[in-house]
Amino acid sequence: MLKQRIITAIWLIPLVFGAIFYLPSDYFAWALVGVFLIAAKEWGRIIDADCQMTQWSFTITLAILLVALNILVPSAEVWNTGHLHPIFLAVTLLGGLWWLIAMGLVVTYPKSARLWQRSHMLKSMFGQLTLLPCFVSLVALKSLSTASEPYFGGALVFLVMLVVWAADSGAYFAGKALGRTKLAPNVSPAKTIEGLVGGLITTMIVVAIVMTLSPQQEMGLVIAVTLFTALASALGDLSESMFKRVANIKDSGTILPGHGGVLDRIDSLTAALPVFTLIYIAFWM
Repeated sequence: MLKQRIITAIWLIPLVFGAIFYLPSDYFAWALVGVFLIAAKEWGRIIDADCQMTQWSFTITLAILLVALNILVPSAEVWNTGHLHPIFLAVTLLGGLWWLIAMGLVVTYPKSARLWQRSHMLKSMFGQLTLLPCFVSLVALKSLSTASEPYFGGALVFLVMLVVWAADSGAYFAGKALGRTKLAPNVSPAKTIEGLVGGLITTMIVVAIVMTLSPQQEMGLVIAVTLFTALASALGDLSESMFKRVANIKDSGTILPGHGGVLDRIDSLTAALPVFTLIYIAFWM
């Protein structure tokens, strides 16, 4: 398993970095459509693990929405005179609202599952609210690149990924070494409060890096943004774990050997990206 994870990471990481930093924003947005359709097919298993028709129906619906977003809001129009396009802003705000609701579902699980576990419609809606704001946030951040700063948008996307990776890695090692108190035993028994704290401490390394590269930034704000993004990433992870537990599936897919599915790899990002984008709009635009 470890060997497979390493081999997959060796070819996956250069692809991700290449897309983030070197693909033009419009090509990046269309490339993301393919990635998110794989994630949509995997979410279809959460809706109904046994019915291919349901899975493809959700995938096709999301495909229509993603293509419509790319056509209605070309990358050159995502930011208009320093303001996020109204459609993108509305989707991102909806994503922020969804993650507040998702937090309530996670905290009150398994009681909350009685409301949605038998409803294909609600689980489909939850999937759209999870994936669409993440897609929009990725495109929005990437599109902040300009002729004078061609790598700025990619750097922002990379920053969010760095925070998520730091939080995940710190939580894993701190949880293994010190974990005693369960964080959400009904949702994910392996996760601990000590692991969460370890992940948050690890993200402070990201703060140190950011302050070294951009010393003009206000330290308190950078720390707050990093911590909020890290906490959101933990929520994204817990949320997917909750939905997979109800669907009785371990991994969302098998497309990434040793890592599971695309959804398994982006679950933390689905919450972290919209939260970061909203904070960026509020404090830096």
